[in-house]
Amino acid sequence: MTVVGVRAAHMHDARKRVERRLAKVGGRLPDSQVEQLVDYLLLLDRWNRRMNLTALDDPDAAVDRLIVEPILAAAAIADDARILVDIGSGGGSPAIPLKIARPELALTMIEVKTRKSVFLREVVRHLALAMCTVETARFEQVLSRPSLFSAVDVVSIRAVRAETEQLRLFGAALRPGGQQLWFLSGAQPAPVVPLPLRVERDFPLVESLRSRLLVIRKAA
Repeated sequence: MTVVGVRAAHMHDARKRVERRLAKVGGRLPDSQVEQLVDYLLLLDRWNRRMNLTALDDPDAAVDRLIVEPILAAAAIADDARILVDIGSGGGSPAIPLKIARPELALTMIEVKTRKSVFLREVVRHLALAMCTVETARFEQVLSRPSLFSAVDVVSIRAVRAETEQLRLFGAALRPGGQQLWFLSGAQPAPVVPLPLRVERDFPLVESLRSRLLVIRKAA
């Protein structure tokens, strides 16, 4: 199975697919960022043949999930944000597209599985992404470090169950006014949000995937 419906040699076809799916939702990016997104997808495609990085079979759905959703979500990140931590980074989405869309963000990707961490480091190297770190550890271990307490601007989360305990843990890492970005799909319910957190926005991402973004902000 190929992620983008083409083999890696056909970069032009992959680019057209990405541009078409972004245009469908009104998304426009500089050519340089589109090229980085395509390079990321093609690298993911090659690695996905050896290890399970994504299970999406439909090429359009894969681009929508891996690229379109985070590009739409990037607009919700505060203009003054500088530090992004991604939880359970796996195949690199939403973290890598968020970083491409907002290159000024210093990104830390947390992934417990060693092989997936190796892939993430290869993405960072291949795309020459600055200010990127990959932590091979459980997110509880990383976020418990004193250096991250009340220091993070944005925490992005996908494929983690939205429970009150997780919200508290992620919230403790946020600076006052910081944001959690929860990528939810289908009928996945919104979590009960404990103080000092509050729901800032809850809006749809890709209609065909029934996906949405829940933005939770920590009180300033």
